Amino acid sequence: MDRGGVTVKEDSSQAERCKVEEATTQDFRKEIPKVVDELVLSCEREDCFDHVSLEQLPSRDALIDILDRARRILYPGYFFRSSVDRMNLGYYFGQEATAFFEILSEQITLAVRHECRRHDLPCTHCEERGEQCAISFMKDLPSLRKVLALDVRAAYEGDPAAKSPDEIIFSYPGLFAITVYRIAHQLHKQGIPLIPRIMTEHAHNLTGIDIHPGASIGRSFFIDHGTGIVIGETTVIGNRVRMYQGVTLGALSVPKGATDQLRTRKRHPTIEDDVILYSGATVLGGETVIGARSIIGGNVWITESIPPDTKVFLKRPELIVEANSSRPPRRPKEVKIG
Repeated sequence: MDRGGVTVKEDSSQAERCKVEEATTQDFRKEIPKVVDELVLSCEREDCFDHVSLEQLPSRDALIDILDRARRILYPGYFFRSSVDRMNLGYYFGQEATAFFEILSEQITLAVRHECRRHDLPCTHCEERGEQCAISFMKDLPSLRKVLALDVRAAYEGDPAAKSPDEIIFSYPGLFAITVYRIAHQLHKQGIPLIPRIMTEHAHNLTGIDIHPGASIGRSFFIDHGTGIVIGETTVIGNRVRMYQGVTLGALSVPKGATDQLRTRKRHPTIEDDVILYSGATVLGGETVIGARSIIGGNVWITESIPPDTKVFLKRPELIVEANSSRPPRRPKEVKIG
């Protein structure tokens, strides 16, 4: 074959392979319409889940944007690309609040409308309710800033590794999870469906900290490290509580067929004021109360109430320290501790 005055020798075997590959690809593609037909058919059965409707659902991306905007309002100057000073502060809040209202009210409207349709209810005031709930939430923003300031101070006072409140606001996963929880909890209290849980699961995905928006958490709450923490829906936590990674505040196992009966009952523990829960502690059950000022040691398992001013910890295990077998043979030395 002549290409631009240069003779190129064709590899006949390579050409044949290309033809075979092209034919094979076409054969595979012929199977796609069959797969599509089966997928369409699966949406007509009741054993699979879908949302095939003209009705739009809330957008997860939009809700993440709402969280980002909320943090810019709650922590002004920290998460904004331009500088914020006293001269432009009113303009900054005005611009942020206006955009925030538009996006939040739209997403609440979609969530409320979906809930109405799900229960076959007429949706006559969904848009009005979306705007009403959005402005109601925004009225809570000043007080929410004060509550979060106490959480920041609790982290700064409780963690010697923290060099400044700025470091905590910028980088602590515990504060991020608490911030998202407090936003979602305010929406949850208004009875808004879907949105609060999507928000807290976003924080869970990023931090490994799982806080249900229905939980009730007091002021000056500090999560140190945080990975693996679980706080269930009906948990009640008092003021100035501190907890470390891997703590579970959960429910006892649900008997088969009893899930619906338990949905509205208190299933998770109550943690009173000034309690410390160390890493790996598990506290279960709706009737379990950890009394004020108690200290719960690491890796304990608790399913009954603990009175105030109590320390709970495991009996010290017996540790055995011996020479590494990979070293040259010698008489092993054993030391028992505990």
